Amino acid sequence: MRSRAVIGLAAALALAGCATAAPPDTAGPTGAPPAKGTIAMRPPTPREALAAPHREKAEALQKDGALRAALAEWTIALTIDPDDTTVAEVRRRLQARIERDVAERVQQGRAALAREAHLEARRHFLAALALDPRNTTAFEALRNEVKDVRFISHTVRSGETLGSIAQRYYGDRSRSEVIWEINQLPRNPRLVVGSSLRVPEIPGLPFQVSGPPPVVAVIPAPGGGPEPPRPPAPPVRDETAPEVDPLLAEAKEALDNKQYAEALADVDRLLANNPRHTEGAELKKTILYSLGKSQLEQKSYDESMKTFTQLARLAPNYEDSAALLRQARTRSVQQHYAEGLRFYREEKLEEAITEWKLVLDLDPKHPSARKNIEQAEAILKRLEQRRKR
Repeated sequence: MRSRAVIGLAAALALAGCATAAPPDTAGPTGAPPAKGTIAMRPPTPREALAAPHREKAEALQKDGALRAALAEWTIALTIDPDDTTVAEVRRRLQARIERDVAERVQQGRAALAREAHLEARRHFLAALALDPRNTTAFEALRNEVKDVRFISHTVRSGETLGSIAQRYYGDRSRSEVIWEINQLPRNPRLVVGSSLRVPEIPGLPFQVSGPPPVVAVIPAPGGGPEPPRPPAPPVRDETAPEVDPLLAEAKEALDNKQYAEALADVDRLLANNPRHTEGAELKKTILYSLGKSQLEQKSYDESMKTFTQLARLAPNYEDSAALLRQARTRSVQQHYAEGLRFYREEKLEEAITEWKLVLDLDPKHPSARKNIEQAEAILKRLEQRRKR
């Protein structure tokens, strides 16, 4: 009986929805977040509640590129809730992606060995082992085929980043990845003044350091014996670069690499210590603008709207951010309305109502969303009355 009642009204609602899939009126949106207690949602089951933190952590790790750690979290979530087909599918796809990436890295390492580019080969094989520590092909190649790597020891100075160090020694900021991998640094490392980094020699690319020849040591390939003591740092150039706030330098580097979350965190810490930092304030606007555009392109309309709203508080007329904010809000309305129709057709009435209420939060004048909510609530009321008989 429930299915017939739903299907009967679904046809009428679908006809109304087809004519209004793109909202005819998005003028005057409030942009206000939904009020607490106004959205009816199905409470999670105990298994779903236990698995939720692991799902969230897995999504964040996967977004940051930490695939192996993300796979472990997806596995935990699936162990807690084995019936979650969505997690099972995501885990399967991630496993396949890791296997493809490992195979590609091993192949690239082999190709580099054929060119006698041992530093490049070492980098690819280490990347393969980072994804799959049990990969015997990569391990054996590192132990038996990759030759020793020569390097310079560099002492970190104030304001330096991996990019600036790569520029100093190689004349190319993009070579910072080589320094990052040879030192096995974490993602987005915070360099400590006075610490020592190994700068490896790249075959065919002489070091750019001026002055006396730098002291060079050797990094043996795995299995080739203990590593020799690190040599003293190379001589520093006579000219001294102006002091640059490390947080500002790291924020700029993260922005260049399109790592917007890290860039925003760095510049926020900088402004917390010095709210009047003019360059930092301008950089934050640039980061927010770039992040909002990126989210809009990725169809993350809700997130894009939040980002451009934050930018509007700092600079209402920054570039074309006002137009992009309106575009993000319009797309968000369309997205939530379409999701409501999908849930309705699947007979998930509570979820459909939730989506349409989000539409009304963004566009209170949306006529179709309000009408659809009334119809869905009427169906729920009838079903509840029938259950009580």
